[in-house]
Amino acid sequence: MILPWHLLRLVASRVLAALLVLVSILQILDLLDVTTDILERKLGVGGVLYYAFLRLPTLVQQVAPLSVLAGCLFAFTQLARQNAVVALRSTGISTYQLVRMMAPAALAIAVLHLASVQWLTPRANQALDAWWSRTAPRSEAAPSGPRSFRVGEDIVTATMGAPSGRRLTGVRIYRRDAAGRMIERLRADTAAFQGDGWRLSSPTFETLEAGGVQRGAAQEIVWRPGPLPQDVRAIFTGEEALAPGSARRALSGGVSAKPPAFYRTALQRAWSAPLAAFVMMLLTAPVLLVNFRSGGASTVVTCLGAGLLFLVVDGIFTALGESGTVPAILGAWAAPAIFAALGASALLFQEG
Repeated sequence: MILPWHLLRLVASRVLAALLVLVSILQILDLLDVTTDILERKLGVGGVLYYAFLRLPTLVQQVAPLSVLAGCLFAFTQLARQNAVVALRSTGISTYQLVRMMAPAALAIAVLHLASVQWLTPRANQALDAWWSRTAPRSEAAPSGPRSFRVGEDIVTATMGAPSGRRLTGVRIYRRDAAGRMIERLRADTAAFQGDGWRLSSPTFETLEAGGVQRGAAQEIVWRPGPLPQDVRAIFTGEEALAPGSARRALSGGVSAKPPAFYRTALQRAWSAPLAAFVMMLLTAPVLLVNFRSGGASTVVTCLGAGLLFLVVDGIFTALGESGTVPAILGAWAAPAIFAALGASALLFQEG
């Protein structure tokens, strides 16, 4: 029981240190961009700390795989230099058993990554958006320029009228039937989100019927179903990190500005991305068997390069899945499966 605990503590401490260092670097770079804006809003040091706290889940999500790569390289290199692996193998303990003893460290990072993707990051981003919009100066304008997006079968063109995403201007709604033919056009100067739907102010409408075009106007029309404010903000601000909930809403008839393949891939990635922690551990495992007396530093460099290459290939497959070039399940799971197999094969070859 002492040996597994010692190995796990060694790896976990290195991975945690790498995670803290990487998150700190990204946090500092992020704060360099926004600290001036926060202080101009007279939010003080408390505002800076609150912003950093809300950004933390996103940063953890970004660097989790790299922290396992760096931490395992440091820990495995230390064990190999001290000849600890040679001593342990002489007692009958295989390399596979050693990796299994240290796997809970990767599991902890994978669980943290999964929690960040599924729950922590979406909630933190919503809180950050609400706080940022609430504290925005009145002179600060919302993102300009109209955008087009889909809500179910409807095509919508509008401009965001408030940073909170709860007001739209220049609204044009083109309703379509199941065959994709336009059956009605709604126009309104403004639309406000009231909780139970979007209220179109003084809208006019044109309905296509067999007998011709019927025109009309109303004092107010409630638009249901409409996009949620957080989805509006995501479309107009161009957020790159898509929450799984937003992807599910887009696929079930909610607001969407991209092809369905993009949202299907995002849903698959929410579950496949945390597995990168185990892939990184497998890719670095051959370092345990390095003999540094005969110049084994090249193996360390190779494992590092393999980990970085995995991130690149994973990004390429994700882009292919989001564009619809390959199925979503392939775009999300191909790179983890390929590199996990390569890492296991390299370990088998080294164990020989």
